[in-house]
This record gives sequence, structure tokens and C-alpha cells, in this order.
Amino acid sequence: MAAQKFEEVLSDSSDQVADFSQQHRGFVAAFQHRLHVNPALVPLIVLVISIAIFGILLGTKFFSAFALTLILQQVAIVGIVGAAQSLVILTAGIDLSVGAIMVLSSVVMGQFTFRYGLPVEFAIVCGLLCGTICGYINGVFVAVLKLPPFIVTLGMWQIILATNFLYSANETIRSKEIEQNASLLQMFGWKFKIGADEAGRGGATFTIGVIFLVALVLALAYALRHTAWGRHVYAVGDDPEAAELSGVQVKRTLISVYTLAGLICAFAGWALIGRIGSVSPTSGQLANIESITAVVIGGISLFGGRGSILGMLFGALIVGVFTLGLRLLGADAQWTYLLIGALIIGAVAIDQWIRKVAA
Repeated sequence: MAAQKFEEVLSDSSDQVADFSQQHRGFVAAFQHRLHVNPALVPLIVLVISIAIFGILLGTKFFSAFALTLILQQVAIVGIVGAAQSLVILTAGIDLSVGAIMVLSSVVMGQFTFRYGLPVEFAIVCGLLCGTICGYINGVFVAVLKLPPFIVTLGMWQIILATNFLYSANETIRSKEIEQNASLLQMFGWKFKIGADEAGRGGATFTIGVIFLVALVLALAYALRHTAWGRHVYAVGDDPEAAELSGVQVKRTLISVYTLAGLICAFAGWALIGRIGSVSPTSGQLANIESITAVVIGGISLFGGRGSILGMLFGALIVGVFTLGLRLLGADAQWTYLLIGALIIGAVAIDQWIRKVAA
């Protein structure tokens, strides 16, 4: 009888310990689940904190409508290329050729207009087609020949970069010449103000490039979340073999992703002309690294299958906030690279932690 009571007491105490452990694990699991379900939450929190810190340090100098919209203008190119990079990384790939595709597309637009005298509208279409074809070639090598995306896009980066310089003869088409003869090439740089006074002072300044970036991110976010194609992209990135067994056409999905990424990069090339005003074969050389930076800080997993396009936009804005904030503080530019590097490592560490807890 005494032994039975002792076992009951022991059982009750064990249940109490188990309940305490489950409560403790429940809090951590709930926090992890929130981050896992909303991958854009971490970069959003970092973005808000960054804006708040620089706002406190700089006051209205940073919180002005002009300064905040200037950040959007500065990250427009990176954000557009980052959208293309996000699609590829969601499939557990990587595209090192995005910057080269962007520049080659802009060069094709400029050369077709000024070397061959073709209508600017037709030249723009040819530039967009050029980027799309480059992306399609990447997709075929990765999906059909099953070559590693890193190797394929590294090789394409070199090929496209060389083609760019050989075709353009390293010639820059000046801004003034474009303004006089083909201003449509600079369309993404056209500015308009909201909230300015009668004299045109103050208010927020936007460009067509910024509007295109926001529209692109929203469209891709909807497609990835609410369409069968978007679900297939995530499925391929998470486990391509399981996706294929469940009926997903993995090859077609991969080719579509790389092709669409090439088209988006071509639009980035058009936006690049509007941003710098000219067509230069040497511009945008760091776009591939900058796009990967925005994607990683934005919480998109390099292992594929998890992340959000909105997170990429937040990641690009974080870089823009740090760049402008430190510049206004008069800090050395190297501090920007130092902090961004720390953010990259931190973002990857958080992604690994989320995956480890989920497992």
C-alpha cells in the first residue's frame, strides 16, 4: 500500500516537471513558429529599430520626407535585382549573373537606339528580350542538364560580362544625348513630388523606378503566396524530389524562375539607365553581391523553400537606411560595410536557429 502511494506521488511529481518543461518549450516554440511563418518579421523589426535609432541621432534631418524617399530611390535598382535573386534562391539556387544581365540589357537598349537608329520602343523590347534569353539559358543548364546553379551562373557572369564589353566597345552613351534623342530610356528616373508646396519645395520625391519596385514586389508576393506556380517554387526549393513525386514539374518550374529572373534583371537595366542617366557598360558591377545581401538580410533562406519577397525589400531598405544614416552622421564609409557584414552573418545565424528549433 505504501509502495503504491509512493509511486502515485512520484508519478504526480513527474507530470509536474513535464508540464513545466512543456510550458518553457512552448514559449520558445511559439516564438520560433512566428518567425518561421512570417520570415519577413525579423528584417522588419531590424528596419524599424534602425530608422528609430538614426531618427533619434539625426532628428528631422533623417525623418524628413525627402531623406526617407531618397532611401527608396537609392535601393530601387538593388531591390529590382534582389527580386530576381529572391526567386532563384527560393528554389535553393543562386544567380551570380544578375548584375551582368542587367548591364548587358541596358547596353542593348542604348546601342540598338543610337548605333542602329532603331525606334527607342523597339530597342527597349530587344533589351528586355536579351535579359529573358540569358535567364532562359541559365534555367536550361540548371534544370535540364542538372548543373550546379553556382557554377552555371558564375560561368554566365563571365560570358555576359565579356560580351557586354566586346559588343559596346566600352563606349558610354552620354546622358545629354539620351535626353535629346531617346528620353524614354530614362523613364525610370522620372521624378514626381507628393505634398510639395506651390513653389515645389518640400514633400516626398518619388521616381518611376520606385513605383515599379513596389509594384513588382507586391505582384511577386501575391504570385508566390496565392498561385500554384508560387507553391511549386517553394516546393522545389524545399525538396525537389518530393515535389516531383507530388506532381510538380520541377524542370519547367526552374526554367520559368530563371527566365523570369532574367526578364526582371532586364527591367533593372532599364531602371539603371534612368538612375544614372547614361548607358555605361561599367556600371552596376556589384549588383549581384548587393542583391544577395538584400536577400540574406531579408530572411530568405539560402537553403531554399523559405522566405518572403517583402523580406528582401526590407533587407534592401535596411542597407539604404544604414548607408544614408551613417553618411549624414559623417562616419567613415567602411562602417557601413562592417555593420552590413555583421547583419549578413546574424541573418544566416537566425535562419539556422529557426531551422534547428523546427527540427
